Amino acid sequence: MRYNEKELQALSRQPAEKAAEIGMRVPKKGSVVKRRLVKLVVNFLFYFRTDEAEPIGALLLEHCRIAKEEPSGFSISFIEEPDRKYYFECSSEEQCQEWIDALRRASYEFMRRSLIFYRNEIQKMTGKDPLEQYGISEEARFQLNTNQASQGKGVMERAGVRTHSDQRMLAPAQAHFALDFSLPIYLNV
Repeated sequence: MRYNEKELQALSRQPAEKAAEIGMRVPKKGSVVKRRLVKLVVNFLFYFRTDEAEPIGALLLEHCRIAKEEPSGFSISFIEEPDRKYYFECSSEEQCQEWIDALRRASYEFMRRSLIFYRNEIQKMTGKDPLEQYGISEEARFQLNTNQASQGKGVMERAGVRTHSDQRMLAPAQAHFALDFSLPIYLNV
């Protein structure tokens, strides 16, 4: 997978939708739960050592499954590798549910479905396509109408790495910063 390490590190410094110190276990054999600062920024889950400012890893929250584990824990696994799970332990069941809800809302696909839903609702109420006023092209509107997610994503192999051409997410604070790659991303810096 290709990515710009400096841009990812800059993204990790952006304000988080959610952040906390929680227990985390990576999917390595013999791994133990360690206290990590976990920070959700756009559709990335960054994790840090509690005493360091730079992330030690990041998960791109696309094509993943978020499941409740134990009373106060959850796991993240990816469709391509369902046996490879990241486990997280929260201090309470309430905190766990907050994390699960936030992570599920963070995906590109969730935002895309929300945009389509609200676009259709506004169009029903006003009789106008709300995207026209922003100069969204006919082609882009067509892409919103077709369910590209279920029709395949044009998966390409580049140097043994799967990418999806429509996995594009813009960070709210940096409109010029576009992520154009698929998961899982493992950033070890």
